[in-house]
Amino acid sequence: MAAMLRLGKQGDEMRAVVIDAPFYQAGLAGYSDAAMRMVARKHGCPYCITEAMLDVFLLNGGKGVKAAELGDRDHPIAGQLMGSHPDDIAAGARVLVSLGYDVVDVNLACPVKKIKKKARGGHLLSVPDEAVAILAAVADAVGGEVPMTVKLRRSYDDTPEMVSAFHRIFQAAMEQGFSGATVHSRTVQQKYVGPGRRSALREIVDQYGDDAKARGFTIGGSGDVWEAPDIFAMIEQTGVDWVSVARGCIGNPWVFTQARKLMAGDPGAMRPPTIFEQRDVLHEHFTMSVAMHGESLASRTMRKFGIRFARHHPCGDEVKQCFIAASSLREWHAVLERFYSGDGPGVRNVPPEAERDGRADDAPTDCAIPAGR
Repeated sequence: MAAMLRLGKQGDEMRAVVIDAPFYQAGLAGYSDAAMRMVARKHGCPYCITEAMLDVFLLNGGKGVKAAELGDRDHPIAGQLMGSHPDDIAAGARVLVSLGYDVVDVNLACPVKKIKKKARGGHLLSVPDEAVAILAAVADAVGGEVPMTVKLRRSYDDTPEMVSAFHRIFQAAMEQGFSGATVHSRTVQQKYVGPGRRSALREIVDQYGDDAKARGFTIGGSGDVWEAPDIFAMIEQTGVDWVSVARGCIGNPWVFTQARKLMAGDPGAMRPPTIFEQRDVLHEHFTMSVAMHGESLASRTMRKFGIRFARHHPCGDEVKQCFIAASSLREWHAVLERFYSGDGPGVRNVPPEAERDGRADDAPTDCAIPAGR
C-alpha cells in the first residue's frame, strides 16, 4: 500500500499535488463546505473534494463564484464540476483554476438527474461520445496547468453496452492526460441502494493498473466505506491506489485520525472519541459554520451534523432528538451543556442499516448542485 500519492506530473508549469495518505474526503451534498473540510483536515484528512458545482453557476458569477472561493488553509483541494456541455464545463474549469483550486475534478458519477432530457453527472456514462467530449474540453482548457481527475461509477447499468461505454470513457481519461479516476462500486441506476460490487473495481485495476502506473494515473475506489478499516479493506480487496470516504465521514472526522493510526500500527487506533473530544469538535464546527453562513443557516445546517455526531454518544438517540429540535445558537449550546458537560468514553459510530443500503429518507448523497450557497 502506497502512503504517498502524486496527482499530476512534476514539471515547470504543472502544479503537481502530493497527498501523504491513501484516502480523502469526498464531496457530499449539503455537507462538505469549508467548515466540514477544515474539521476533517484537523483530524488527519490529507485532501478534500468540494461538492459538485454546476458549471453555469460559476459562469454566471455572483453567488456561485462567491461560494466557490477558498480559504488559505483549505488545501490541497479539488473543485468538482458537473455540466452537460463541453464548452461550459471547460469554462467552469478555468474559473476554478483562477480561484486557486489545486485539482479540477469532473463528476461523471452523480446518479441524480436534475433536469429532464439533459444528461450530466453519472447519466453521461450512458452517452459516451458526450462524456469523452467533456473530458477533452476540460483537458484543452486546463491540462498541463493543474492536475485533472474524474469521478465515475462502474457503469450506467450492467448491460454489456453500458459496460463497454464505461471502459471507453475510462480509457479516454487516461489518454487525454487526466491524473486519475475514482470509481464508485455501484452503477448509476443503483443510485445508493444495495451493496457495491468491489469485484468490479478489482477487474478495473487488473485491466488498467500497469498502464496507469506507467502514465502516473491514480485509480481510486468509492462505496461502502463507513469506518477506517473499510478504507484498507477496499485497497486490499481491489488494488486501488486510494479510497474516497463519503457518507462515512459525516459527523465522524475521527475516521481520518483512526485511519492514520491504523497505518502507524497503533493498537488503540479504533478508540471512539470521548465526550469532551466530541464536544470540542461540535463547538468548533458550529463556530466555523456560523462565521461562514450566519446563525440562522448554520443552525439548520448543523442539525444534520448533530444527528450523525450523536452516534458517538452513549445517549445517542436522545442527543439526536435534541439536536433535531435545536434551531438557534442558544439551543445548540444548551444541547452541548446538557449532554457534553461531563467527560467519558464514546461509543462506536454505526450507521443504521437503512442508511448503509440507501433506504433512509435522509440518507445523504455524494453529489450536489449548490445553487450559490
